[in-house]
Amino acid sequence: MQEHEHGTGTEMTGKKFFTVTILNLVITAVEIIGGVLSGSLALLSDAFHNLGDSLAIVLGYIAFKISLRGQNVKQTYGYKRAQILAAFINAIFLVGLSIFLIIEAIERFWHPSPLNADLMLIVAVVGLIANVASALLLKGGSEHNLNQRATFLHILSDALSSVGVIVAGVLIALFNWVWLDPLVTLLVMAYILKEVWPVVKQTVKILMQATPDLDFCAIQADIDVIPGVMGSHHYHAWQVDEEAVMFSLHVNLQDMLLSDAEVIYDEINRLLMEKYDIKHVTIQAEVHRGEQEGMIDEEEQI
Repeated sequence: MQEHEHGTGTEMTGKKFFTVTILNLVITAVEIIGGVLSGSLALLSDAFHNLGDSLAIVLGYIAFKISLRGQNVKQTYGYKRAQILAAFINAIFLVGLSIFLIIEAIERFWHPSPLNADLMLIVAVVGLIANVASALLLKGGSEHNLNQRATFLHILSDALSSVGVIVAGVLIALFNWVWLDPLVTLLVMAYILKEVWPVVKQTVKILMQATPDLDFCAIQADIDVIPGVMGSHHYHAWQVDEEAVMFSLHVNLQDMLLSDAEVIYDEINRLLMEKYDIKHVTIQAEVHRGEQEGMIDEEEQI
């Protein structure tokens, strides 16, 4: 039953990525045509923004499909980290694009471009409708999947850009306040940078195999009181993706049969799974070896 539900969710996520990709390509085509016909540099810039987002969505979808592959002798942990790589690339691209648009917006304060406000509004409304539909499709899974969240943030940035273009277009049409165009761009990009920065930090943390948010001292205290455990050391923890935490440790046990040690193994695994949500544990049993060594192997530190 659980496998069926997982498969259904996977199929739905694939359909979402495909639908969002098509919608974003349509937006891009509409904005390029609208930008050329209206002579609006703002619309053309947003069109290239959308084109970049389309490529990012395609990358995210490919990574999603790759992540579904099973484990094998070449990838013993499977391909889940493909989505982390895609999320990192998408987030970095969005940071770079935001910086570029901020520079362009500052430039436009000094050299404003004439705009066809009517056509600008029509194209922006079409873009907003498509972007809102795409954002709603991805919103649910974005809270638990970094790849989908990075893609969602791309779409969100487009939607906010469309809102900004609409507001600026109305005011430009009424009062000829052309300075609103770069001002709205600055505000939107500042918000996007704020939202995307946590994605960058978390993906870098996972790719660098940094320690997840675990209390090693508490874990050691819980393990060392298990009957038969004389001590524990050489702790290592890392993540394959944003959900799967890997953990390895050495435990000093009383001299006993291997079948008796397996009972302690099961107790340690159950403790780490139920209390700390650690799903994969590797344990090396020792009697006296390493008794004087610490929780972290100092010799392995760089």
